[in-house]
Parts: sequence; C-alpha cells; structure tokens
Amino acid sequence: MKRWLYATSLCMMLAASANAESAYKIATVKVSSIFQQLSQREMLSKQLEKEFNGRAIDLQKQETALQSKMQKLQHDSSIMQDNDRANMEKEIMAQRDAFLQKAQAFEEDNRRRQTEENNKLLIRIKDAVSIVAKNKGYDLVIDANAVAYSSALNDITAQVLKQVQ
Repeated sequence: MKRWLYATSLCMMLAASANAESAYKIATVKVSSIFQQLSQREMLSKQLEKEFNGRAIDLQKQETALQSKMQKLQHDSSIMQDNDRANMEKEIMAQRDAFLQKAQAFEEDNRRRQTEENNKLLIRIKDAVSIVAKNKGYDLVIDANAVAYSSALNDITAQVLKQVQ
C-alpha cells in the first residue's frame, strides 16, 4: 500500500510538472488591422499610381480612339461601300484586340507589383510581431481572425503597429 501511494503521488507530481511546462503564453494580433493602418500603405499606393500612370493614360487614349472609330462606323456604315466598311471593321477588331492585350498586361503587371509591395509590408509586420512576442515573452502569436474568441488582454496589435511604424 505504501508503494502504491508513493507511485501515485509520484505520477501526480510528474503530471503537474508536465502541465506547468506545457502552458504556453499565447497572444493574438490583428494583422489586417495593422496593414490597413500603416501610413506606408498610402505612400505605396501613390508610388504605384505614379509607376503605372503613363500606361493608364495610353490605354485611355487607345480606348477613346477605338470608341470614336466604332461610333464613326455605326454612323457612316449606311453610306459606306461594302469594301470600306469591311476594312474599317477589320481595323477596329485589330485595334480592339491590341487594346485588350495591353489592358490585360497592364492589369497583370499592376496586380503583380501590388502583391510584391504588400508582401514586403506583411514581412515587416511579421518581423514586428516576432520582436514584440519575444519582448513580452509570448510563445505563440495567432492572428485574431483565425480564432473564435480571445481576451483583449492578450492582444498585441497596438504594440506591433508601433513597432512597424
């Protein structure tokens, strides 16, 4: 009986120490909120707008010219000869195809650049989360959008925002 009590108490002590060691200090952070509040985001938006402004203006001019030709064709098609109308239709189709290709390339380039720059900001946020977590002694930091509930006491969003800016 003495051995059994000794073994039981030893198991209980081991279990208690295992629970104490496995308790993690966990925090939450609202990454999307930080991202939206960054002042660098506005500067980035203006920079990308400048970068793509020339191409956007060219596309607008090309679209206006295309619309103008289409209106002319609609207006004058009844008085045009069949051969002239067919040539104009081919020309409009070729211009439309060129415009669509340019517009698609523009959109892809713009989206790619935005993604690149946003990823740079997200890396800065991640680094700031790591710094704050280490300074505060957190073992685990979870995005607040990924959990159903968390206490506001463990939210480090404000500290991370300060760290990033």
